Amino acid sequence: MSNFKTLFLIDAIGAMLSAVLLGIVLVQFQPMIGLPVHILRILAGIAALFMIYSFSCFMVNPTNAAVKLRTIAIANLLYCVITLVLMILFFDELTLYGLAYFIIEIMVIVFLAKHEFKSTLD
Repeated sequence: MSNFKTLFLIDAIGAMLSAVLLGIVLVQFQPMIGLPVHILRILAGIAALFMIYSFSCFMVNPTNAAVKLRTIAIANLLYCVITLVLMILFFDELTLYGLAYFIIEIMVIVFLAKHEFKSTLD
């Protein structure tokens, strides 16, 4: 399996995990997280769209895979910026668990995006 295909699959699995955690698990434990349910669902929807994009790139194996991988890497970083902005806007409502979850999620996504960008330069 090519490096691009592997990264698309990892990205799709990570996005699916984020969508499930945000849209189902964290919604159930919203008082422990602090972010409003509708915001959690919006973030879950974005993650679900990223999952569909990455999984379709994994399945189709596009000829311009490097461009597609850079696209999802940029989208991932924009998602992190949106999450940071939401953390600032809802800082007073966020709990320590919520802060920890989103900080860890951002760290994982930035790590992945870095590898996605790096693989397109090799």
